[in-house]
Amino acid sequence: MKKTDYISAAIIAEADAWIILGVLKILNFNLMNLLAGINAQPYFKAVNIIIKTSPISLPILAVLFIAIMSFFKERVLSLFQFSKFALVGTLNTFIDLGILNYLMFISGFSSGWFYALFKSISFTGAVTNSYFWNKFWSFEKTETKAEIGEYSEFYIVTLIGLLINVGTASLIVNLTKPQFGLSDALWGNVGAILAVGASFLWNFLSAKFIVFKK
Repeated sequence: MKKTDYISAAIIAEADAWIILGVLKILNFNLMNLLAGINAQPYFKAVNIIIKTSPISLPILAVLFIAIMSFFKERVLSLFQFSKFALVGTLNTFIDLGILNYLMFISGFSSGWFYALFKSISFTGAVTNSYFWNKFWSFEKTETKAEIGEYSEFYIVTLIGLLINVGTASLIVNLTKPQFGLSDALWGNVGAILAVGASFLWNFLSAKFIVFKK
């Protein structure tokens, strides 16, 4: 496997860790209160250590993951591409959450039409990141000059992904009340995370077979 695969995996995971820590700081996240809400107080020390050491542990885990999945590269290339796509997806997710939380924090709004607007902006930022990482790393399309057709295809599938992602998140946040004692802001994050799962498969298949097909 190429050294760039290890380096890319580590960079992605390192960025994940710092964005997570930044979001938790914005939210004034109280781990003990969260664990108390699900009767999991005994795990406080372990979970707290995991969170605080994430800038070290996540890059190591990402490199191990991509190293393991590299064994399938020659036999099932799509599986290896999917593993890289999944790693990029984690960064997309946390960029999405980072922008979303920052916008909610500075505006004071975390529901209604403002939430849908903020989610659209954060999703667009995540998609921009996704485009470059997946083009040059996941699917290794080496052309540096973008084609009009590629941009058009990317725009269309991104728009569909946007509708799936924002629609799912907005329905969850606006049609259901916060559960498990979560605040409106934390519930907004739950909606965003669940929306990722709804659009992930579409994003991979459309990227592989439409936008970045060789």
